Amino acid sequence: MTAVEIKTELLQHCQKQVDNRYSKIKQTIADIEESLLEESKSSSGDKHETGRAMLQIDRENAGKQLQEIEKIVQLLKKIDVNATSDYARLGSLVYTDKFTYFLSISIGNVTIGRSHYLCVALNSPVGLLLSGKKKGDEFSFNGNGYKIMSVK
Repeated sequence: MTAVEIKTELLQHCQKQVDNRYSKIKQTIADIEESLLEESKSSSGDKHETGRAMLQIDRENAGKQLQEIEKIVQLLKKIDVNATSDYARLGSLVYTDKFTYFLSISIGNVTIGRSHYLCVALNSPVGLLLSGKKKGDEFSFNGNGYKIMSVK
C-alpha cells in the first residue's frame, strides 16, 4: 500500500470513530429532551424541580461534548492525505524504529492489513514531541528513545 492509501484508510477510521461518538451524543441529547418533556408533565414540587435541574445539567454537559466533537470533525477536514512534507505535521505518517504514528486525533491503535498504526493528536504528549521532526531526528518518550525513520 502507498502512504496515501494508508493515510486514507486511517483517516476513514478516525472519521468513523468520531461519527459513532457524534451519534451517541445526539441520542443522549434526544433522550434528555424526552425526559425533560415527561418531567414537566409530572406533578410539581421539590422532587420535580430537582429532577428538571439534573436533566438541565445533563443536557448542558452533552452540549459541551457535542461542541468538542464538532471541533474534532473540523480538525479531520483539515487533513490532506495527498500532502507530503519532510517534517511531521497534521496528517503525517511518522515511521519510527518502534511505532508508526498517524498525526490526526487520539484514537489509539489501528490495524490495516498486518501493520499497526498509532493515531495520535498533534496536541497529545507524543504528538507534541513528533511535531516538526524530520527523518533522522530522535526523541524520548516515557523513558524510551525513538528514531524517526521516515515521514510521509
